Amino acid sequence: MLFLVLGIILMGLKYFEYGPVALWDWWVVLSPFGLAVAWWWWADWSGYTKKKAMQKEEARKQARIDKSREKLGLKPRQKR
Repeated sequence: MLFLVLGIILMGLKYFEYGPVALWDWWVVLSPFGLAVAWWWWADWSGYTKKKAMQKEEARKQARIDKSREKLGLKPRQKR
């Protein structure tokens, strides 16, 4: 996401010819989009995306369990 935001900002600066970005080549300005594609490819290939999704799901599950235990008057389970 950071690469996309950076790419959009640089593209706007280049288009409106603002500051030193106006003198840069277009390939330099558009390179964050290529980096974003490379990042997404690597994240999917390495399993990083799936791992983060699993961690988020596990945190939601644990929060739901803790909330249920609290309503029953039990102490939530301590993290190991």
